[in-house]
Formats: sequence, C-alpha cells, structure tokens
Amino acid sequence: MFIGLDLGTSNLKGIVIDDAQNICAEASVSLNINRPNDGWSEQNPHDWIEAAENIIALLSKKTKLNLVTAIGLSGQMHGATLLDKNDDVLRPCILWNDTRSFEEASYLDSLTIFRDLTGNIVFPGFTAPKISWVRKHEPKIFDQISKVLLPKIEDKYSHLIIPSCMWLHTSLA
Repeated sequence: MFIGLDLGTSNLKGIVIDDAQNICAEASVSLNINRPNDGWSEQNPHDWIEAAENIIALLSKKTKLNLVTAIGLSGQMHGATLLDKNDDVLRPCILWNDTRSFEEASYLDSLTIFRDLTGNIVFPGFTAPKISWVRKHEPKIFDQISKVLLPKIEDKYSHLIIPSCMWLHTSLA
C-alpha cells in the first residue's frame, strides 16, 4: 500500500492505494491562505504539517495503514519557505500566486542572464523575485536565511510528516 499527499494552495489531499492501484481511502483538509495586503498570499508551513497529521488520522479511520510501504509527496511550486541555520521557519511561506515582488521580477527580467539561463520570463510568482523582495523589505529575516525551500520540499525536509506517518503506521500495526 502507498500513501500520496498533494499539498495544494487551498487544501492537502491524501490517498491510499493498494499494490494494484485500487483506491483504499481518500481525505482532504482545508488550508488557510493569509492575505495581509493586496497581492500577498502566504501560508504558515506548520499548518501543512498539522494538515498532514490530520490526513493520516482520517485515512487511518478508513483503512489500515500497517501495510503502507511508501509515502509520495507532490504539491505547489514556487513558494518561498525560508529556514534559518537551525532549520526553523523564519516567516510565513510566500506562495506562488503572491504578486508583491513585481518590481523585483521586472528588474531581474531585465537582466539577460536570467532568460539566457532559464529560457523563461521572470514572473513575480517565481522564487527569486520573492527572495529579492525579502532582502529589500525584511532585511533582518533575509540575513538569517540558510535555506530556501519549495512548499513540498519543506514538508519532506522538516522531518515532521514522515515521523508522524511512521509513528501512526507502527501504532496501527
């Protein structure tokens, strides 16, 4: 059996499938999006962990999880989850649909190196302009950044989802 978790902008979805890819259980938990200013879109990364723990609990009520052999994660991209040297979250994640860094994106897009390297236009939703925005508007936070992770990577990296799942997995065995 396998668990799949999909971290979306508005919810976290979970599914359990068996070896024949039959759906054994499904669940969804809503996530809050904070919009403190026009064009801003943020989430607290700790809410993702709590949602994952809730999903596992919901799935375990629908099917036994003692045969789960793997957990797969997918989810939103281009969010900026900022961690310090102790891997603590420095601020709410700036999500992919946040447009506060439009000036930084425009500047970066004017530098030919970005298009030469990526072949893409630099949009405010991308991660680099968000980091430039933090540098300009939140310099104390910028100075503490040790890692910048995408939301789904932060889930993996935090080492909170997997131990929570495995604890629940072993407790149901």
